[in-house]
Amino acid sequence: MIHMKNKNYYAILMAGGVGSRFWPVSTQDFPKQFHDMLGTGDTLIQKTFHRLAKLIPEENIFILTNECYNDLVLEQLPSVTKRQVVLEPAMRNTAPCILYASLKIQKENPDAVMIVAPSDHWIEDENAFSKNVEQAFDFCSENKALMTLGIQPTFPNTGYGYIEYDKTSTKEIKSVNQFKEKPVYEVAKQYIEQGNFLWNAGIFMWSVKSVVEAFKSNQPELFALFEKGIDVYNTDLEENFIQDNYGKAENISVDYAIMEKSSNVYVIAAEFDWNDLGTWGSLYDKLDKDDSKNAIVNARTLSEDASGNMIRTKNDKIVVVDGLKDYIIVDKDEVLLIFPKTKEQDIKKVLQKVKDTFGEHYG
Repeated sequence: MIHMKNKNYYAILMAGGVGSRFWPVSTQDFPKQFHDMLGTGDTLIQKTFHRLAKLIPEENIFILTNECYNDLVLEQLPSVTKRQVVLEPAMRNTAPCILYASLKIQKENPDAVMIVAPSDHWIEDENAFSKNVEQAFDFCSENKALMTLGIQPTFPNTGYGYIEYDKTSTKEIKSVNQFKEKPVYEVAKQYIEQGNFLWNAGIFMWSVKSVVEAFKSNQPELFALFEKGIDVYNTDLEENFIQDNYGKAENISVDYAIMEKSSNVYVIAAEFDWNDLGTWGSLYDKLDKDDSKNAIVNARTLSEDASGNMIRTKNDKIVVVDGLKDYIIVDKDEVLLIFPKTKEQDIKKVLQKVKDTFGEHYG
């Protein structure tokens, strides 16, 4: 049975990041969400768009991105119209762009419920994802709620924020006690032992009414800035207003701006496998491996005494590796990176050194 997609369902697809830990493939001119990181034939933004389109009418999926990526978005998502691409003229973290897009959507459809989702995550079971989102949408339609999808932690990861929920609740939708910043290892271990902590994946659901209200009460200055544009949103005059005003917005994340300050926050523990594809190591974990546990994208390899490596090149390039274990080997036009997987968090710093030494255009 095909059920009609609900016209009140909307999505905001966050596609403005630079993904610098995936350098040299991900660069400022061509960030990771526009690459086929998994070698599946689809780029990450294409995969995410199709996943959301199972539940949400395609024309209600808005893509939030920096104005310099406008052409990439339209090229990779040919069914998307100009109306759906919401452009940020300046980098201002997630709160300003989410508020701006929410006000546009509210003006178009005051009954909208929506999901805010990053464009570069990997989700295996797309049906479970749709099911969880629909549960959240039902709850948000009936209640004044800000919701998030938490991920069941599999180990004491120090790279994510955590969500502490009400331990006494037996319902699937649980009330959130508090958000916790990225912990040190010992603290992460305690969270997992306590059993009522989830990873914060940065996936949010709410009615447009609830989120606008949350901004109004928790971020009055930010709200006032964007509210001034209500008359011109969704018209030809919108672009000028945004060019003049967007840069005045505070650089603040949506977690900090409204989620951590609100008392009506709820979480669903996701029923699907999730990976934020934040680093070469997290990509390695997701890919199929050869007999020596090397993960290979695009390359043809001969390896001897080499295991645990992440190898990515242009199509069909021949790579011979001998005696290397747990390395990231990435070949990209003018840059070759050979870097220990254990130090992958340092790639950001290395990138800065490369830019300082050889020029900005290598980043």
